[in-house]
Amino acid sequence: MNPVHAPWYQQNLALIGMAAVLCIAGATATSRFFRRMTVVNDRQRYAWLSLTALASGVTIWCTHFVAMLGYHPGVRIGFNWAMTGVSLGLAIVGSAAGFMIAGGARSSRVRAALGGLVLGLSIASMHYLGMRALRMPGMMLWNWPLIALSVVLAVLGSVGSLVAARSGLRQAQNLMAGLFVAAVVLLHFTGMSAMTIVRDHGVGMMSSSSTDTALAVAIAVLSLVTIGAGVMGYLIDSQSRSAAMERYRDLALSDGLTGLANRAHLNERLAQEIAQASELDTRLGLCIIDVDGFKEINDLRGHLVGDEVLRVLASRMRKLMLENDSVFVARMGGDEFMVLCRLEDDHTLPNLLEEMRQGVLRVIHLGDDPLVPRLSMGAAVFPDDAADAEALLNNADLAMYRAKNDSLVDTCFYDSMIDEQTRLRRGLIADLREASDRGELFLHFQAQASVASGETLGYEALLRWHHPQLGPISPAEFIPLAEESRLIVPIGEWVLRTACAEAARWEPPCRLSVNLSAVQLAEPGFAETIRDVLEETGIAADRLELEVTETAVFSDREQALRTLREIKELGVSIALDDFGVGYSSLDALRMFPFDRIKLDRSFFTGDTRERTVALIETVLSLGRIFGMSVLAEGIETQEQLALLSDTGCDEVQGYLFGRPKSLEEIIDSGELSQTGGADDEVASSRGEVVVDL
Repeated sequence: MNPVHAPWYQQNLALIGMAAVLCIAGATATSRFFRRMTVVNDRQRYAWLSLTALASGVTIWCTHFVAMLGYHPGVRIGFNWAMTGVSLGLAIVGSAAGFMIAGGARSSRVRAALGGLVLGLSIASMHYLGMRALRMPGMMLWNWPLIALSVVLAVLGSVGSLVAARSGLRQAQNLMAGLFVAAVVLLHFTGMSAMTIVRDHGVGMMSSSSTDTALAVAIAVLSLVTIGAGVMGYLIDSQSRSAAMERYRDLALSDGLTGLANRAHLNERLAQEIAQASELDTRLGLCIIDVDGFKEINDLRGHLVGDEVLRVLASRMRKLMLENDSVFVARMGGDEFMVLCRLEDDHTLPNLLEEMRQGVLRVIHLGDDPLVPRLSMGAAVFPDDAADAEALLNNADLAMYRAKNDSLVDTCFYDSMIDEQTRLRRGLIADLREASDRGELFLHFQAQASVASGETLGYEALLRWHHPQLGPISPAEFIPLAEESRLIVPIGEWVLRTACAEAARWEPPCRLSVNLSAVQLAEPGFAETIRDVLEETGIAADRLELEVTETAVFSDREQALRTLREIKELGVSIALDDFGVGYSSLDALRMFPFDRIKLDRSFFTGDTRERTVALIETVLSLGRIFGMSVLAEGIETQEQLALLSDTGCDEVQGYLFGRPKSLEEIIDSGELSQTGGADDEVASSRGEVVVDL
């Protein structure tokens, strides 16, 4: 036998090149398929795993056999096609196992390396099983160190390929493809170099056969068709995913009701426009539009009509946007819209808003019931009024809020001097929300006295707020904010519980009065809240008095009357506060179950003594008629006290008898003492404590 040393001396470069093209194309497709496999759900994952394994196995197998057909040792060679088919199946199954291990839902380098090991071993197994399928006149001798090296190279390349694929790097797919090609090529050529053919004597050297070339071309075509079909599926899926993602993006950035851009789209566009305006040194106008009375439209005509109104207004605004490509319109949510435009000069924004008014504020025909919409618009300019998107939106909103509260105008431009007051109010509301939890709210107490003897009869407790940055905040400032934001409900309950808990420990046990707002009276179950406070603090119901104003009881007569009657059933008394300020005082005394009248301080200012005496005597007469006692507030001078004495008023309070003080100061002065708890209470006295919000 004559040995023929490998690598073989005759090579078909065309077939070698074809094998290289197949390997690169297949590796590229495999890397893309594998990437898709790792990002889809479980059901789709197996479909992409099958396609990835098929592409990988076909790539490995075809590269090997086409390259083998490109070598000609000078003897006729053939193949055991059954074993050749088994080698293809081994490549596909081994690839599937490796990719399944490496492509799990939880990415890790250990799993990727283990999957690469399986893939590398499947490449090596396919190669050497394929070599076993060779049939030729002679025998093959092997260089075992080179065989071992070829296996190591295949494993290292495969491990590196799958680790790179799961690394999350930007070029991960290309790295995977390159290392996969290296694993296949290095295994093939090193493995071929490890083989030596010993030819039988008497067998002549033969040249390459056209049949080999045809076979190689057929294999290449079939493999390219297989890989190409997978690539087409990949591209179709990618386009479908891209189209779906685009649709999802459109849905995510569009308002479902009106079809306008939504708030997310607005934020994105606003950021882009501000960046461009900053770069080009230009200006932007932003207008926030609120539909006035929209809640009434929903309540009176139904939500379907309300939705139709919003759609019509949005359609009219969209028309303005189509006519001017520098205008962007969005729905911020609810009944609020936003208009963004690039400004050419100082007249652009006012002119645009006027066009908006003319184009939008037209009759909306809803069957036989036409509706004329009303809008409140607030505008701000970048960078004149704000340095960033958030400030621009806030300032436009402040201007809109001012327009909404002004009955004479429907469009306002941001004014720092005016609108900053509104911003401060909003900031105070936010701070007030946490004030009680942070211990910033507390009570002060002011003495009450007998007109006849000057003896102290009780105290009025006044709510105070010490802001950590702004210092003391006047109740005249924060109480309206609490009512506007409905924070008065939890704050009022805190005052009620705190005052009752303190009063339950006083000696002598004083009567306690707590001021209520209209918001609290309208709160469902408020009487039950009072019942709970009485039980928790241990204070007797006949020691508690609740104060309400005429404004509070007349804001919702039926609800207020129902709530006050429930409170009276608990044994709690009720006082009418600030009597004389309202416009229906006599009606209030007749309708509601009051136990006491509190004269407002305004009775003692601006009139002659004779008129003041006459007014006070009239109120005292009303008190006797309705069975109500009378207390005068705001007494600061001896002349005022003498006047009350002449008219026969029983009780009084004011600076003349002491300014508000802390409970500790009152106890230190000896006016009150404090027992260990509610169980130590003794019999009631004539003293009183009034908690005034």
